[in-house]
Amino acid sequence: MSVSTIGKTAPSLTQRDSWKALAAHHEIIKDRHLRELFAGDTKRGERFVAEAVGLYLDYSKNRIDAETVRLLLALAEDCGLRDRMQAMFDGAKINVTEKRAVLHIALRAPRDTRIELDGVDVVPEVHAVLDRMSVFAERVRSGEWRGHTGKRIRTVINIGIGGSDLGPVMAYEALRHYSQRDLQCRFVSNVDGTDFFEATHDLDPAETLFIVCSKTFTTLETLTNARTARAWALDKLGDEKAVAKHFVAVSTNADEVAKFGIDTANMFGFWDWVGGRYSMDSAVGLSTMFAIGTENFRAMLDGFHAMDEHFRSAPFAQNLPVLMGLLTLWYSNFFDAQTVAVLPYEQYLKRFPAYLQQLVMESNGKHVTLDGTTVDYPTSPIFWGEPGTNGQHSFYQLIHQGTRLIPCDFIGFAQTLNPLGEHHDLLMSNLFAQSEALAFGKTDAEVKAEGTPDWLVPHRTFEGNRPSNTILAERLTPHTLGALVALYEHSVFTQSAIWNIDAFDQWGVELGKALAQRVIPELESPTEPALGHDSSTNTLIKRYRSLRKKHDA
Repeated sequence: MSVSTIGKTAPSLTQRDSWKALAAHHEIIKDRHLRELFAGDTKRGERFVAEAVGLYLDYSKNRIDAETVRLLLALAEDCGLRDRMQAMFDGAKINVTEKRAVLHIALRAPRDTRIELDGVDVVPEVHAVLDRMSVFAERVRSGEWRGHTGKRIRTVINIGIGGSDLGPVMAYEALRHYSQRDLQCRFVSNVDGTDFFEATHDLDPAETLFIVCSKTFTTLETLTNARTARAWALDKLGDEKAVAKHFVAVSTNADEVAKFGIDTANMFGFWDWVGGRYSMDSAVGLSTMFAIGTENFRAMLDGFHAMDEHFRSAPFAQNLPVLMGLLTLWYSNFFDAQTVAVLPYEQYLKRFPAYLQQLVMESNGKHVTLDGTTVDYPTSPIFWGEPGTNGQHSFYQLIHQGTRLIPCDFIGFAQTLNPLGEHHDLLMSNLFAQSEALAFGKTDAEVKAEGTPDWLVPHRTFEGNRPSNTILAERLTPHTLGALVALYEHSVFTQSAIWNIDAFDQWGVELGKALAQRVIPELESPTEPALGHDSSTNTLIKRYRSLRKKHDA
């Protein structure tokens, strides 16, 4: 697919023959139960699997048969997925509304790779930043870098929002086992002052290093928190020169970074071809490198890259991101499933569902195609979830016996990082049991055979036929985490290519931010401002000002 064809009018998705064939097939298979599908194919659990980069995907517990898979793959081919993939890897400007390339794959490319943008190889610059990050991170980790008073840095606080926060938070929690325990990381993102207060109230500014993570160094929430951090640090340290010892920046705006007091030698950049939600393996991951060290960070990058290469080269029928993307589309568009539950049976992945929320919903929460035509089909589902086994005692009831169809992704590991008696076997037995229970349920006859009174039978019957994927890996390592994140990145891209939407812009976040700029002076005005909003917003602002005055008095 050439640059000139990206974003041009394409045939309506729902009018394609490949789509119509899937719709007809759905009518045939929609009421078939997983019990029947498994009974008709005793090898099903061995056939509907794929494996790559240390991840084993069992997708047999989905409401599909071989014909479903064939038709889904045909849809991907018909919609030009292979061409779209190649365009991304070639540096074409597939982010059409911002006229940008999409090259997060370059962030994890080996040094000897060549990836061109407008005829220039971007890989050397990527590694130049990584090398600078490595040197600085090791100085902090070793204690060579000291604060203004000569004390060693004990806490690193990342100040960012969106992709500049969710990725680093998730990675820190996911790889905490590999972290340097005498150097903790904390994260501030919310402009709510409570977030900053709770992150800093027990810290010594002399032992604290802040990473201000904002590409433009103008992001309202991030800069508000950064200025508060600056005042907090200087309140004790006193000397303006202390800023250069306790603040570094992930940004491209050297002038604003310097004005803040940060030494631009300690500014780490990234590029407009890296979207925020795809940036955790760029300089945005500086806090991750502080925590786990250069070697482990580069192992994570290797995991990303290995999945990139699998996505680019594997046949679609064995391609993990393609299969997962197509299955999500199958349920969203043909079963009207509105959500996907991500259920990691690994406590270290407790922030993984929250990370995926931005990756998936900011990418594919779009209502128009690349050429601006309103879609006539659902796009992104809602992603949500919690770690097992916690979720089993809260929302699994809805998944098992509720009225909504909720496809699930179970994620588990054969080896625990923290062996404690029988804990891990108990954990994994729950993962396997839950996916089995969701698929096969419990019939009226089975419940009655247990001696259950007739009046209680409907309450104890499980319909089953609830679909799920299971992703199994050997253990959670930096490499595995990189592969897992890249798996979902490319799954999201697969869906966007078929839906013919731009997965790499996010105009939906702009309107509220723009209106907030108008409201701020109305809240802060010492005199009663003239309000020009709707009656609800006007009344709320007046109410807020009135209640705040009571507190100020």
